[in-house]
Amino acid sequence: MPNAFNFAASPFDCLSPDEQRLVRASVDIVYFREGETLLGAGMAPTHLWVLIKGHVTQFEGDEVIATYGPDDCFDGRALMAGKVIGRFVAAEEVLAYALAHQAVSDLIASNATFGALLFSDLGHKLSALAQRQSQHQLQSLMLARVDQAFVRPAPVVQAQDDIVAVVRVFQAQRTANVLVRDAQHDPPRLGIFTATGLQRAILDGRPLDQLAVGELANFELITVRPSDLVGDAMALMLGRRVHRLVVVEGDQVLGFIEALDLFSFLANDSHRITLQIEQALDLDGLAQAAAQITRLLALLHRSGTRIDLMARLVQQLNARLFERAWQMIAPAELVANSCLFVMGSEGRGEQLLKTDQDNGLLLRDGYAAPADLPGICQRFSQALARFGYPDCPGRIMVSDPAWRASVAEFTQRTREWLLLPDADSLMKLAIFMDAHAVCGDAALLESVRQSAMAWVPDNDALWGRFAAASMAFGEQGSWWSRLFSLGEGGRALDLKKAGLFPLVHGVRSLALAGRLRETGTVARIEALVAAGLLTAEMGGELRHCLHFFMGLKLQAGLAEIDRGLPVSGQVDPARLSTLDRDLLKDALGVVKRFKALLRHRFQLDALS
Repeated sequence: MPNAFNFAASPFDCLSPDEQRLVRASVDIVYFREGETLLGAGMAPTHLWVLIKGHVTQFEGDEVIATYGPDDCFDGRALMAGKVIGRFVAAEEVLAYALAHQAVSDLIASNATFGALLFSDLGHKLSALAQRQSQHQLQSLMLARVDQAFVRPAPVVQAQDDIVAVVRVFQAQRTANVLVRDAQHDPPRLGIFTATGLQRAILDGRPLDQLAVGELANFELITVRPSDLVGDAMALMLGRRVHRLVVVEGDQVLGFIEALDLFSFLANDSHRITLQIEQALDLDGLAQAAAQITRLLALLHRSGTRIDLMARLVQQLNARLFERAWQMIAPAELVANSCLFVMGSEGRGEQLLKTDQDNGLLLRDGYAAPADLPGICQRFSQALARFGYPDCPGRIMVSDPAWRASVAEFTQRTREWLLLPDADSLMKLAIFMDAHAVCGDAALLESVRQSAMAWVPDNDALWGRFAAASMAFGEQGSWWSRLFSLGEGGRALDLKKAGLFPLVHGVRSLALAGRLRETGTVARIEALVAAGLLTAEMGGELRHCLHFFMGLKLQAGLAEIDRGLPVSGQVDPARLSTLDRDLLKDALGVVKRFKALLRHRFQLDALS
């Protein structure tokens, strides 16, 4: 056995040195001609195959089920079951490793992760992968640079300023720390004055408006550079028993970094952005905070953070960002008498990278909106565009009159969508039923939602037309050939069309037909399982698929951003790891089974 076996490919990348030696001692290299059958239906397999060169196509009857390329392995499940289902045929000349059955059994016995990644269903594979990633998360964050954590602004006061003046700076700048410049010292020096120093000033007994801050400032600054590692900064704080460091670059002071910021960063970097949003004094400050959200996602993705946690963090950050922007733009009376809401993936809490705006505005019945309401809403949409959220091509945004109205008017619109269900009405209904309040009186949105749910008809024909959108992009029967093109020019896979949309809309259709009020896809899945409208097994598979698709889409989008390309939502199979291709095949298979369930439940084949 040559030493060229690729132990970097899944599932072999989790093996210990001893287990790798077992593999090397237990494999042979085998050659197959184009069109030759490696495994036939009903055969008793004796080896696990790992491709070195060429591609192998798996058939069930005449249907292509999967295509395997270099570093892919198959058919572990048949090996354990003792019987092959389907046929595995060389699509071209194939060179492969044949790993003996006994060696595979020994590896499964000694390494649970190997067995999970090789043989388990999608959920167990993803769980095993998450456990491996979490081991590297803290280490990755500790190796981040200090300037990737939250460096707070450093206001400067003069040593001769009195304590009252400094407290006014505290209040105006929303800070508890200032730098103190002592220009009368030779040479001039910088110190720090904190809220702890304020306590000492009060206990001093002298009038605070007559006490110079320079008398109580600490002029022994402990500094770090922005390029220093977070782990080193943490060690410095612990070693010097201080709660903050001054970040400097040469002679320039960039700001403070506090222990709370570092601890929050190691948990997740959302704390820093939240503070930026809270402390922003204008739209420029909010734009700076918004620009950090994508960088946060890249950091969390590299560190192996769970996709559902990332989605919740982004939803919270976006909601606070939108709320603060609306409060800055809209008069306080309008804010108090309205409800700003978001829809689509943002409303469901499944948005990661920034996409089109989907938002609306409800006005309290009887409230006289300001005459400049169109201009206010237009400025809000422009602000979001500046933050990186482009206008919605379908104009589903507050700047369009169709998506701002009183509660009574909007309630009537939802009734019309239900009672006159043409394609446009059903699309609007689907979008609105994912709405989530972000600012103002959330009870206004809940009132419209409750009214809509009360009007939901017990009409299978309606819900059949509604659910039919899940099939709008076809069965995509050429998934596998498109996933693993044997030549050049293979098309990328649109994850939204092939996986995310049929899953999300199918779940939404089942939930609304069952009069369930949940909005997020995972919450809807759990409610459907609890109501007996979906099996626990299918529910678990759909939940795992949703998070896998979201993670894969994020990974592809971040790669496009790194290359200076617009985010397309498509995945290039050539850029996927062996494990990701394997998981993608499993996930698309789950979506295919789910669509079959939807066809049966809503009798979609009977629709004209």
